[in-house]
Amino acid sequence: MNAVVMESLEPLVAGLRSEGFTVVGPTVRDGAIRFAELSHSAQLPAGRGDDQQPGHYRLTERDDELVFGFAASPDSAKRYTQPPRQALFRMREAEVEETRSQAPRIALLGVRACDLAAIAVQDRVFLGGRHPDPAYRERREALFLIAVNCAVPGGTCFCVSMGTGPKATAGFDLALTELSAPHRFLVETGSERGAEVVAPLPHRPAGDDDVTAAEEVSRVAATRMGRQVDTDNIQERLAAAHDSPRWTEVASRCLACTNCTMVCPTCFCTTVEDATDFSGGEAERTEVWDSCFTLDFSEVAGSPVRGSGSARYRQWLTHKFSTWFDQFGMSGCVGCGRCITWCPTGIDVTEELGCIL
Repeated sequence: MNAVVMESLEPLVAGLRSEGFTVVGPTVRDGAIRFAELSHSAQLPAGRGDDQQPGHYRLTERDDELVFGFAASPDSAKRYTQPPRQALFRMREAEVEETRSQAPRIALLGVRACDLAAIAVQDRVFLGGRHPDPAYRERREALFLIAVNCAVPGGTCFCVSMGTGPKATAGFDLALTELSAPHRFLVETGSERGAEVVAPLPHRPAGDDDVTAAEEVSRVAATRMGRQVDTDNIQERLAAAHDSPRWTEVASRCLACTNCTMVCPTCFCTTVEDATDFSGGEAERTEVWDSCFTLDFSEVAGSPVRGSGSARYRQWLTHKFSTWFDQFGMSGCVGCGRCITWCPTGIDVTEELGCIL
């Protein structure tokens, strides 16, 4: 990978927009750092950080001007690879109308290493089987990924345990490491189109001091993880813990609100909703995100397969850390910690695994 240094991200944002991309990146919105369309780099959350703990998220003010001085936001790339709601088809009287439109060209700025790993998981799910999803493929091919190597892990991060971060190593078009004193960005190219985007922008070749500083950012971040998980023989140990009383204990705290699955960057379950207008002349079928925590998710012949909260929690956790390997040959968890932060009752999967195993 070639590495260069850029003093500002404004030329990158402007260059991508001139190439016809909609640039999406982190901004401060609704009391959190969320992905939104960017028209210029000044919309990035410079000088803002976050405090993340189980069931707790607060924006903070930093004493520096780091643009990416925060951990994973509630949004992930999943919103752009697998939208929360998408129309499948529309029926007008006896005619069926396809509703799928051309995939938008989106440049996603600020993707963390854990989210790149999550995209690889989704690729395996949607493209790796006998029946690849053509709509997913189109969205992926239209997506330009700009990773950011984490400098400030959150209190709920455990990507080091899962082998997914904090440094991005593959799956990106460009990867940024934010450096200070002086403030600058080391930019690595991970694809041909990434190199083509950077080539006309103001930059200089990265020196040894820039590369060393970037390596130090990732090294320090790896030592500051807020959580960890012992993954040695985790499949066998989870299978042996099927009847652990901890499942019932955690279920007593779980609200089955589905927050964990909604913010998870790898959860991919969906359901369909049918809507008909009052005249009866038009109907539409829409695919929407669903969750294995809902009671009717596994309903068969009018009855749920997993009627208890403990059974649903056990299904979710064991699928993520064990049976996902059986299905897809990889883990379903990337250690981003979102499920811990955004759980209203602060259920911590790393703690639960520690007690169950």
